[in-house]
Amino acid sequence: MPFPVKVCVICKEEFELKPDKPGFANRCPECSSEEANDPVMQHRVGADERKAESEVNAERRKAIRDLLYRKDS
Repeated sequence: MPFPVKVCVICKEEFELKPDKPGFANRCPECSSEEANDPVMQHRVGADERKAESEVNAERRKAIRDLLYRKDS
C-alpha cells in the first residue's frame, strides 16, 4: 500500500506521508526538523515571567473561590 503524497505548506515540495514522521502532517520532514531546532520555539521562561504568571494564577484562584463560595444576599 503506497503512502499518501502530500504537498508541504512551507516549501511546496511533494513528500510521502509515512507513519511516525516527525512534525506536522502538512510539512515535509526537512521543514519539520528545521522548526524543531528553531531557538524561537524553544523559549525559556525567565524569573520575571514566572512571577507574573504566579500572580495571575493567584488572582484567578481568588476569583474562582469568590464565585464558588460567595453568599447570595
